[in-house]
Amino acid sequence: MEQHKIERINELSKKHKEGCLTSEEHEERKTLHKEYIDQFKKNLTNQLERISIFEQDGTKRKLKKKE
Repeated sequence: MEQHKIERINELSKKHKEGCLTSEEHEERKTLHKEYIDQFKKNLTNQLERISIFEQDGTKRKLKKKE
């Protein structure tokens, strides 16, 4: 995610804690937060897909989704 979007999320979060967000800012914060979480999940998923488990007998297998 671009740095300016992260900075905007932080700015809106501070205003949210103070209780002075407009409805437009609330929607913007919600949208940016969702985009941030989606990108975070995508990055983690990509990393997990590259993980291999090495067994004691020397074999190698891919990490399954539920592990």
